[in-house]
Amino acid sequence: MNVKPDFTRSANQAATAPAYFSIHDIHAYYGESYIVQGVSFNVHEGEILALLGRNGAGKTSTLRACARVGSPELRKGEIWLDHQPLHTMNANQAAQAGLGLVPEDRRIIPGLTVEENLKLAQIAPPLGWSIERVYELFPRLGERRKQEGVTLSGGEQQMLSIARALCRDIKVLLLDEPYEGLAPVIVDEIEKTLIEVKKLGMTTVLVEQNAIRALELSDRAVILDTGGVVFDGSAAEVLADESLRAEYLAI
Repeated sequence: MNVKPDFTRSANQAATAPAYFSIHDIHAYYGESYIVQGVSFNVHEGEILALLGRNGAGKTSTLRACARVGSPELRKGEIWLDHQPLHTMNANQAAQAGLGLVPEDRRIIPGLTVEENLKLAQIAPPLGWSIERVYELFPRLGERRKQEGVTLSGGEQQMLSIARALCRDIKVLLLDEPYEGLAPVIVDEIEKTLIEVKKLGMTTVLVEQNAIRALELSDRAVILDTGGVVFDGSAAEVLADESLRAEYLAI
């Protein structure tokens, strides 16, 4: 059954674009499987927000719905970025509006060097960081600029994925499981990078199974369970509440 997306609010919920990145009552489906069930949260400019939950809670699906990648299908709700209605856009338009998604599988392009992967991200405006500026933040990538991207280590590929996003003029960085499969020392490097990016005013939404590391890095946290929000508050609150972590994060 095909369901026409509904991006309207009721009269007593008249749509007014919020200040920065806002997700309002989004509902998304894989076919007829109802995955994202009325998720709402706000992210302030320059903030790092951890989007957490057990496996299957809807974290990645929420991130993908925000990025407008088409699957899952967003059927209802609103997504605003700096007064722009992302819910009316496709993935390319959302990227042009300033949303940068770094997916879990990294999607390094085979046959291209590190530098060629970065140049490909700059093939069309709006452009973000210069390649040399990227190398200042990721010196390992500068050292390996002529190496084929897919031959990098897992940590270096993650750096390349983030660097490629920064080569675009993005306002919000969406990171899906950036620590997956990485050694703790490499996670340290990724976190240092995210802190530097935050200092420059970048807004980040981080989906991560390593909840403690994500919470220690983040300003705020949203916890999902069975497709809906069960907690929205400071990261420090979650770190301090053992019963909350045990119930929804199993840690």
